[in-house]
Amino acid sequence: MSLTATDPTDTTALPARTRAAMLHGARDLRTTELDVPALGGDDVLVRVAAVGVCGSDMHYYAAGRNGQNVLRAPTVLGHEASGVVVAAGAHAGVAAGTRVAIEPALGCGHCAACREGAYNVCPNGTCLGSPPTDGTMTEYLVVPARAVHPLPANIDTVVGSMIEPLSVAVWAVQRADVRFGHRVLVTGAGPIGLLVAQVARAAGVTEVIVTDVNDHRLAVAAELGATRTINTGATPLGEDLQVDRVIECTAVPAVLWAAIRTVRPRGRVTVVGQAAPNVDGLPLAYLQRYEIDLVTAFRYAHAYPTAIALAASGAVDIDRIVTGRFDLDHAADAVTAPVTDPTHLKVVVTP
Repeated sequence: MSLTATDPTDTTALPARTRAAMLHGARDLRTTELDVPALGGDDVLVRVAAVGVCGSDMHYYAAGRNGQNVLRAPTVLGHEASGVVVAAGAHAGVAAGTRVAIEPALGCGHCAACREGAYNVCPNGTCLGSPPTDGTMTEYLVVPARAVHPLPANIDTVVGSMIEPLSVAVWAVQRADVRFGHRVLVTGAGPIGLLVAQVARAAGVTEVIVTDVNDHRLAVAAELGATRTINTGATPLGEDLQVDRVIECTAVPAVLWAAIRTVRPRGRVTVVGQAAPNVDGLPLAYLQRYEIDLVTAFRYAHAYPTAIALAASGAVDIDRIVTGRFDLDHAADAVTAPVTDPTHLKVVVTP
């Protein structure tokens, strides 16, 4: 149903139903019609414009699970989204017509982590598109007003949907404590690695070295400002690199172990790629001998404003990594596209 009302306070004209891409099981993604939730006083109703496909969506589609989180009931996929506010609750403080990026992961707001501002590690938090919480691959979405971030005029809604993965990159660089003049090694030239490399450059590093086993992706990394690329399938990393920081974006333990040995004494290694529940082979004695910090990054906290500013300024090129667009009825094609065509980086669904 399309929205015809011009007065956002006239709730009788708001859509009652929405079409959505709902996952019923592994490789069973269907376009379904659902009720639009009631609009609360602190909520906004967003007409979704674009939804980025994340690796987590691909895992849910392929296997019915992502890491330890298992699909137990039909769930709408997607968490990287942008759109236009079409109505707002009385206390939302966001005007109808505002173009926004949607922050999908919200804390409870009450626990110690949330009170300290670390809502990304809230033990009671939810994330859109993470079962059982329905996601953003839908025409209309009701979210708390605190989940939306206005977009400047020079960021279109497709780029706006990429603010979420860019926020992951911003948080990774912050957790890595990247500083002006550092040499940084980014392992993995997937979408997150490409964004991390650009954010690191924007932070003032002198060198950004990007590794992967895919020459096409490495070429894109060079195009986007990597000072050096290494295909580690042909040229293993050598300990002579001596970088200040490693930001690991592959989730492959062997890649991490090799990268650790390139870090200077008292350097730092940050794990961004989704880790397996347990891994063997951590060179703990080596880390201890050289006082190398091993830290992790999970999603982001308060990173959206910085991500939006980086995209608006042109310091980060998001357009280059968007390589495919699909409508809602072809959402299944979207979540398999990076597998069927390895030249894809990020694809988006446009409900």
